[in-house]
Amino acid sequence: MRLTKSTDLALRIVMRLAVLEETTPTTREVAAAVAVPYSHAAKVVTRLQRLGLVEARRGRGGGLSLTVTGRTASVGWLLRELEGTGDVVGCEDDPPCPLRDACRLRTALRDAQEAFFASLDPIAVEDLVTAPAGPVLLSLSARPSG
Repeated sequence: MRLTKSTDLALRIVMRLAVLEETTPTTREVAAAVAVPYSHAAKVVTRLQRLGLVEARRGRGGGLSLTVTGRTASVGWLLRELEGTGDVVGCEDDPPCPLRDACRLRTALRDAQEAFFASLDPIAVEDLVTAPAGPVLLSLSARPSG
C-alpha cells in the first residue's frame, strides 16, 4: 500500500507543527519548510482544520498550530480519515472485475489494509516527533518552493 501525496504531506505538516509548540508558522512557511508548493499545503491544511487537528488564525500574530486533538490523534485514525477505507483494488470500477462476486482477494486485501491501519492506531502524532525526528523537524528552514 502506498499513501497518497496528500496524506504524506498531511503527516509532514502535523509533524512539523507538533515540534513548534511556541510558534505559529504560516501555511507558506510550513510549505517552504517541508519543501512543497504553497497551493498543495493550503489544501491539506484546510482538510486538517476540518478534521479538528489544526487551528489557523489570520492576521497579525496568526498562523498555524496543532490542536490538542491533533497532538494526540492516532496515526491509524488519521490515515483512515485521509486515505479512506475503500477497496485497495478497483473491483467495482467501470468495467467491474468479472471475478468480484467470487473473489477472495478483495477480502484479503481489505483485511490487510485494516491491519496496516490498526498497527498505527497506538501511535499518536506526538510520538512521531520524538528523537531523532524532532530535532530534524526543528532544523528545517524555509526553503523557496513553488
